[in-house]
This record gives sequence, C-alpha cells and structure tokens, in this order.
Amino acid sequence: MLVPTPVREIMRSPVERISPEAAVVEAAERLRDGDVGSLVVVHGGEPVGIITESDVVAVAAARGDTDALTVGDVMSEDLVTVDPDATVEAAVESLRAHDVEKLPVLEDGALVGIVTTTDVADYVPRGTWTAGESVPRTDRQPFTRPDTSYEDEEWDFESYGTEDGIDVGDHVTFTKTLAESDVRAFAEASGDTNRLHLDAEYAEETRFGRRIVHGTLVAGLISAALARLPGLTIYLSQEVSYRGPVDLNERVTARCDVVEALGERRFRLTTAVEDADGETVVDGQAVVISDPHPEGV
Repeated sequence: MLVPTPVREIMRSPVERISPEAAVVEAAERLRDGDVGSLVVVHGGEPVGIITESDVVAVAAARGDTDALTVGDVMSEDLVTVDPDATVEAAVESLRAHDVEKLPVLEDGALVGIVTTTDVADYVPRGTWTAGESVPRTDRQPFTRPDTSYEDEEWDFESYGTEDGIDVGDHVTFTKTLAESDVRAFAEASGDTNRLHLDAEYAEETRFGRRIVHGTLVAGLISAALARLPGLTIYLSQEVSYRGPVDLNERVTARCDVVEALGERRFRLTTAVEDADGETVVDGQAVVISDPHPEGV
C-alpha cells in the first residue's frame, strides 16, 4: 500500500535473446514460434540492440533478401533500458519519452528481464498513453461560489467553469492539511484502524519508518475538489494509482482536469493529488456526471 511498484516485480524473465550474426529468417521463426514480440540482441554477453516483429515485417515489406540479411543489419541499436529497481511510473515515462514499446531491464549491465507496454498497463491508470494534457479554456472564468454546505478558511480551492456547468479544458484544485484529527476521524468512520496510521511505535518498524495518512483519505481530496466544480458532480467511476506516502499534518493538493466530453453530461477527468513538495502521490482518472443543481434548493 502506497509503495511504488518496482520494475523487477512485473518484468518478464528470462529474456529471449539472439546474436547479431543470426539470420533474420531465424529471428522471424523464433518470434513466431515463441509467441514473443521481440528478441534482445546480445553480443559478447552485452545487449547491443533489439529486433521486433515490426522490424521483420519492414524487411519483408521492402522485399529485401531476408536470406542474406542478419539480425545486426535490421535491429534497433538505440537500446533504451531500465533498472529493475526503477518504479513502474519511471518505466512508463521512458516508454513514452522514447516512443518505444519494450524496455530491456539491466542490472549492473546484465540483462535480467524485459518490460513492455502490456506489462505496465495494469499498474497505471487507463488512458495514461493518450489522454494528454488538458488545455485551459480562455473563455472560462474562475468559479468562486461553490454550492457546498460549508467552507473552511484553512481550505483553498481554485475552480474554472461557469454556472452552466463544466466543459473540456476546465479544472479544479483543492488544498487541505491532513491533520492528526483527520486521520483518527477517518479511521473511526471507515473502520480502517491499521496500526500503520495510528500507532507510532509500530509504524517506526515498517518500511515507512513513521505513521502515514490512509491512502483512501488522501484520494478523498479528489472528491472534495470535484465538489467545487460548478454544478452537481456525481461520480460514475474512479481509477486510482498510489505512488507515494503522505505524512501526518502535510498540506496536499488535489487537481482534476476535464479532458473529454462523453455526452449526456458525462465527462472524463484526469485526477491527481500532490504532496507539499509538489510530488504526485495519487493519480488516476474519473468519469462523472455534471448535473445542474435542483431549482429552488
């Protein structure tokens, strides 16, 4: 809980390897028969490239002499790798930044595994690859009158939209300090009395070395942010990925960006919570309905 997943926990091992001197035909046969999407090219015990199904298809499409070509002739030499102790989120960033689908995993220079876009799919929110950044709309203004039951002077929020509702490009932030009293009240209300959150002596012996805030309480600030969008926001779904712990009495900020209109007042939003240092500790996506408030209430 709240511990970033390392690549070594999801990588595939052992890795299918091939020599750069091998024929492309051999690579094609091994890709087919082994039902794998790539072979890491190893020379002298060191990875020097990768050959994928796409590389073989490109050779065939060009009608090259596949009998004469070697793996070294067609492999991708700009090998992008990742450390097994890197987080899955770091692997995702590398896959995206280099526009590749497979990352060989190297430990002290040795090939120990491979991780692909398929492998990381279950560990990051769906849509991470395509959602993109929300672009604020220039025709929307700060919405300063949320229809909540009450506000607290210790809380801060910033909401963009109109009284008519939300649209793609709108966003909201909500900031609050998660105090000792919040943690104990949440434990009582939810029944989550895990000693990691309540017992300092116990928590000191865990991997965190101190008490931390419940992950669900941290993610709950997303709901608080949504309550400050114009209109009546109703949850349909929420995907959450926990990326780091939050300390007691830490001030955190939830942000929600409207990224897609789904029709019938339904919208998709990216959601995140940042700690006091600006590091993302929770991220994900939500789908909501944005209804108007009941008249006369």
